[in-house]
Amino acid sequence: MENSIYVGLSSQISLERRLDALAHNVANMSTPGFRATGMKFDVMVSKAAEESSFVSAGESFIKTEAGPITQTGNPLDVAAKGNVWFSLQSPAGQVFTRDGRMQMSTTGELRSVKGYPILDAGGQPLTIDPDGGPPQISSSGAVYQNGRQLGAIGLFTIDPNAKLTYFDNSAVIPSVAAQPALDNPDAGVIQGAIEGSNVDAISEMTRLMSVTRAFERVDALLRGNENTFRDAVKTLGSTT
Repeated sequence: MENSIYVGLSSQISLERRLDALAHNVANMSTPGFRATGMKFDVMVSKAAEESSFVSAGESFIKTEAGPITQTGNPLDVAAKGNVWFSLQSPAGQVFTRDGRMQMSTTGELRSVKGYPILDAGGQPLTIDPDGGPPQISSSGAVYQNGRQLGAIGLFTIDPNAKLTYFDNSAVIPSVAAQPALDNPDAGVIQGAIEGSNVDAISEMTRLMSVTRAFERVDALLRGNENTFRDAVKTLGSTT
C-alpha cells in the first residue's frame, strides 16, 4: 500500500511539471519566435519492490523546430531562414532569439521589442541613420540605406546538443557558446516577415486537458489509498 502511495506521488510530481510546461506553451502560442518546452520522463524501478515503477520528475528541454512565417510588410521585421538565431545584447550577456521584430531608437540603434540591441556577427550593435528612411535588408542579412551598406544582422548557430534556458520574451541562453553562421547558403533572413511560435496550439490544448484529467485521477487514487490506510490503522489499533 505504501509503495502505491509513493508511485502515485511520483506520478503527480511528473504530471505537475508537465502541466507547468504545457501552460507555459499555451500562454506563448502567439509570441513571435517562441520555442515550446518539451518534457522527457524516465522510469525508475523501486529497489524495495521491483514490481513498482516510479516516474522521475522529468527533464525539460526547448524544442527548436521552426514556427510559421507571416508576412507583415514592416521593413524592420525580419524572419530567420535556416537553423540560425539572431543575437541580442542583454544584462545577462549575449542571448539568442528567433523574434526578428526590430525597433529603431532615436539615435538609429536597432533594438528588439524588449529594448535589447541587435548584434552583428562580431557581437557589435547595429546602427543605421535615423533620418535615412526605411532600411533594405538582403537575404543574407546585409542592411542598406540609400544604396549604402551600414552593417549586417548577425546570424548564429547553436550546437544541437546544447541545453537551452529561457531568457526574456522568446530569447534563449545556450549552455555552449553560439557561433556566427558565416558563408552558410542555408542561412539568411526574410525582410518584412516574422516567425511565429512553434507551439502547436491544438495539440498543446489537447495535451493540457489530458494531463489535467490524469492528474485528477491520480489525486483521487491517492486520496482513496490514504483513506484505506487510515481505516486499516484504526481497525488494527482497536484490536490491540
